[in-house]
Amino acid sequence: MDKNSLTGAILIILIWIVFSTFFLNSGSENKEDIDRTQFNSEQRTTNEIESKNKNFINNELEIEEPSIFKNLKTGEGGVEVLENEKIKLLINRKGGGIESVFINDYKTYEGEPLDLFSKNSKLNIQFYNKDIINTSELYFTPSFSGNELKMLLEFSKEEYIEYVYTISDDYLVDFDINFNGINNIINNNYLNLEWEMMTPKTEKSKSNQDMYTGLYYQDSSDKEVDNLSLTKEDEEIIKYKLNWVAFKQQFFSAILIAKDGFDKPITLKSKTNDNENLIKDLCANFEIPIEKNNSQQDINLQFYFGPNHYKTLQKYDSKFEELVPLGWGIFGWVNKYIIINIFDFLSRYISNYGIIILLLTIIIKLSLAPFTYKAFLSQAKMKVLKPEIDKINEKHKGKDPMKLQQATMNFYRKAGVNPMGGCLPMLFQFPILIAMFRFFPASIELRQQSFLWADDLSAYDSIYELGFSIPFYGDHVSLFTLLMTISTLLYTRMNSSMATGQMAQMKWMMYLMPIMFLGFFNNYAAGLSYYYFLANMFTFGQQAIMKTTIDENKLLAQIEENKKKPKKKSNFQKKLEELQKKQERRLKNRK
Repeated sequence: MDKNSLTGAILIILIWIVFSTFFLNSGSENKEDIDRTQFNSEQRTTNEIESKNKNFINNELEIEEPSIFKNLKTGEGGVEVLENEKIKLLINRKGGGIESVFINDYKTYEGEPLDLFSKNSKLNIQFYNKDIINTSELYFTPSFSGNELKMLLEFSKEEYIEYVYTISDDYLVDFDINFNGINNIINNNYLNLEWEMMTPKTEKSKSNQDMYTGLYYQDSSDKEVDNLSLTKEDEEIIKYKLNWVAFKQQFFSAILIAKDGFDKPITLKSKTNDNENLIKDLCANFEIPIEKNNSQQDINLQFYFGPNHYKTLQKYDSKFEELVPLGWGIFGWVNKYIIINIFDFLSRYISNYGIIILLLTIIIKLSLAPFTYKAFLSQAKMKVLKPEIDKINEKHKGKDPMKLQQATMNFYRKAGVNPMGGCLPMLFQFPILIAMFRFFPASIELRQQSFLWADDLSAYDSIYELGFSIPFYGDHVSLFTLLMTISTLLYTRMNSSMATGQMAQMKWMMYLMPIMFLGFFNNYAAGLSYYYFLANMFTFGQQAIMKTTIDENKLLAQIEENKKKPKKKSNFQKKLEELQKKQERRLKNRK
């Protein structure tokens, strides 16, 4: 081996030794580093998971930990009593709202104390603080001062909500909501004031009470009163300011009044309730703005809890009287300015409302006697002319109907008889007829007033319970309705004998209407059926008297004299004849 070869071999051996010493050991160390890195990474992952679990548990523990809201969810239950001679309020410490309102002078149909709410009312303020908070779930602390009750919901000494109820000697209750530091508690710029009520059954007939139960409200701008549907479920978002919202029953109302008006939007709801002891579910939701820079804010409200008595509601000068459904237009005017005043006058001296209705009927019939006489006189004239009218009909039978009409009108003109003379006086009686239809079911004076076999003149009377229900009739027999129907049929028979022409052909309709009303009035107010029956009987009496004063022979002789006199056509008759001629020309042109 030469020198160069030996030197090369030594260098190779040295290189291998150095490589083995440093690089192979370094690889082992790198492996250890890799393993350590993996371990550390896994350890960090485990620690992070444990840390997260610990934080989650801690957060859960923080939610479960007592807070000002959780502390207020437990407390001493019970109610506070606030009352005067007219009403008695029970205010629940839980929620601070009114649980019951007893109207002292009234009872339910079953004879129980009349509770306007029957513990089915809720007053709630809802706001957001990390979670939705409902004051109806929290306990208030009460304190009395004379006729004033304060219900305090204290979050801290500087942060609280306070309800202040103040009762006077009337049906009104002042209700102030005082907020202090609420701007620090809520996380938005408004809170919700929720008022809900499940109206209880207090009257004899649930269906009748349901007909008059609903949610009413007054527009702040035009002062007009409106309402949600009374016949079906309804919901409306009001986008204008309101003065008051009323949960109205048939004879009683709970009204929430805002002295400065309720700001929009306002959500109103009305739902039916299938419970036999409940009528409807009524709800009003008001958004109340909160000034974030104002730590103290007050809302001044009032409640009216009382009867739907027209003159009682009228004295508050807030159109509460519109809650009494007396009818619209002329029908409402008749009730407001005539019927109610007569009714109130009679009730001052007479306690029996059956007698009052009798006297009211006499007064109305006597005041309408001149119109009744004119109508009867016109009917008498038509009766004596009927044979001649029948001859004209027979002469033009099967011919041009326009000529028949023209011949009939010419005959009436010569005889000096107005065929509409019997109808026009009836138009004056019609508003009173409809007004009474609205008056009796809405009159709280008749509520639970008995007369003869009727135990409540504001509800249906029953002389026999069928034990089953007949469609469009009911499950009972109302004697006042039967008497009204029979008297109406007799009246129809008396007047149908004088019907001529097309009216004679419609006799069956005249008999059908009373039969249809039989089913409707069977479930209606007994006082109304009683009034219509009396009105029919007095009409029979008036007609009997009038028959003795009207001699048909003399009347016929007078008509014959009128035929001999020259007749000047009125403008109406001239226009009518012109129209008839135009119609005849049109018919000829078509042919």
